[in-house]
Amino acid sequence: MQQTSPIEQTVEHLFRHEWGKLVAALTKLFGVHNLELAEDVVQDTLVKAFEHWKINGVPSNPSGWLYTVARNKAVDVIRQQKRGEEFARSFTHLLQSEYSLVPTIHEQLNEKFVDDDRLRMMFVCCHPSLSPESQVALVLKTLCGFSVTEIAKAFVCSYDTIEKRLYRARQTFREQQVDFELPAADVLDSRLNNVLMAVYLLFNEGYNSTHHENLIRNDLMREAMRLCELICRTKTVEHANSHALMALMCFNASRNNARMDDDGNILLMKQQDRSKWNRALIETGVFHLEESAAGETISKYHLEAGIAYEHARARDYAHTNWHNILSCYNLLQQLYPSPIIALNRAIVIAELHGPKEAIVAIELIEGKETLKNYYLLPAVLGEYHAQIGDHTKAKAYFKEAEGLTHSSAEKKLLKQKEQSLHRR
Repeated sequence: MQQTSPIEQTVEHLFRHEWGKLVAALTKLFGVHNLELAEDVVQDTLVKAFEHWKINGVPSNPSGWLYTVARNKAVDVIRQQKRGEEFARSFTHLLQSEYSLVPTIHEQLNEKFVDDDRLRMMFVCCHPSLSPESQVALVLKTLCGFSVTEIAKAFVCSYDTIEKRLYRARQTFREQQVDFELPAADVLDSRLNNVLMAVYLLFNEGYNSTHHENLIRNDLMREAMRLCELICRTKTVEHANSHALMALMCFNASRNNARMDDDGNILLMKQQDRSKWNRALIETGVFHLEESAAGETISKYHLEAGIAYEHARARDYAHTNWHNILSCYNLLQQLYPSPIIALNRAIVIAELHGPKEAIVAIELIEGKETLKNYYLLPAVLGEYHAQIGDHTKAKAYFKEAEGLTHSSAEKKLLKQKEQSLHRR
């Protein structure tokens, strides 16, 4: 497999790290109705960075270089627009005057404003005129730098479906003349759920990448945690669910150094060296879990964080409190029923009552047919049939699972499981 060059790796990192900041800052100037224009300027900036750095090397301050180029491109774009072009209401008169154009761009496209701009942009993307699916897709595209292909994989739907959602979202912003401002306090919380869902999807794509050559993508996970930390710090929204999600991400990210061996093989939790778990991240997770208790409701992030906490606090796999974990899954299934939650609950049942009981629980999952393209269903069934000695079914399930995952690391693990049955 072809390896990416250091320049490509640097540009990819900056793409993830700076994309949302630059798009948000430019949208503040251009207006939400010109969102696509803001994205085009950032895209051109990153293309120029790759071409220039490939020849001249990466500058000492690559982020600063990007901001300089983005400012210059923004000035050029505005000069090329018709004189009567409408930008953001508070900036149109400044951008239409040659006297104030350059100073305004340089003042506003500034790294000192990035956190405020990104926070506003997160909530703008979750405007109530958009469907929840479009809101999340827009956050992933606009603030997180996801490609349309990556979003489609995260949603398990087609490329064309995501393209249409993004097009309709931008069209709605133009028609409704949406402003680049935080909404009123009484509607902030209603938009927060979709903002958190977008952050959660971003983290999950980093934790278990669906398409990349690396199973674990720390850059995506760090970006998701940065966005969530930004939400936790703002004083204008209720923080309980944000802290719960932050706790969940900290607990899960703490295991990264132990999830793969030196040969690129996946190590399941039972096989992991817990001395490699990041204790500082676990402590940060505990802090956020405690902070999340201040709210009056319990979200799926609270319950999932509770499950992750039980794994984090167990000194080894044998001392995992599976009863507490099953209680969390029972409540999750009651409050947020889904076939995936039911499948994960069956895995816990296997730990407590054995593989036969788990197979029965899987057979009873309501809506199980929706998991027909989800590799983990046959992978789990393969594992449990192998444990009860039905190697013929186990091999068939492992082979089916291998055909459903795009991850080379997961394919390798499933192949190893299948081959181990031939040796028995």
